[in-house]
Amino acid sequence: MIGIDTNVLVRHATQDDPQQSAVASRFLTHLDEKNPGFVSLVTVVETVWVLRRAYRASTDIVNQFINGLLNAREINVQDPDIVRRATRMMNADGADFADAVIGLLGTAEGCAYTATFDRRAGRLLGMRLLE
Repeated sequence: MIGIDTNVLVRHATQDDPQQSAVASRFLTHLDEKNPGFVSLVTVVETVWVLRRAYRASTDIVNQFINGLLNAREINVQDPDIVRRATRMMNADGADFADAVIGLLGTAEGCAYTATFDRRAGRLLGMRLLE
């Protein structure tokens, strides 16, 4: 298994740099079920952030990206259930993906809640606003 960094996923997804995008895409096409790539939860969160903030990608584009990762048999995503649930929260509630992941991870680890000063995040499952 080979770990995949955010910049490789972003280059492949955006095809914005002719040289690096070609290298990233070629690398990804050589992965398979016997020699898969590994995408950490941190990498998923960071990639979603980059796509949303730097590239102004729509929720639909981000969904396509996330679903592509989760459905790829040559890619192992860390904590895929957390990624799926955070994606649903992003779609249904307009939640920030990273905030949703933070709350869900806390809940999964047995936290009563995750404390935050972020009003928007405070409305999410597993989060509580500190005032």
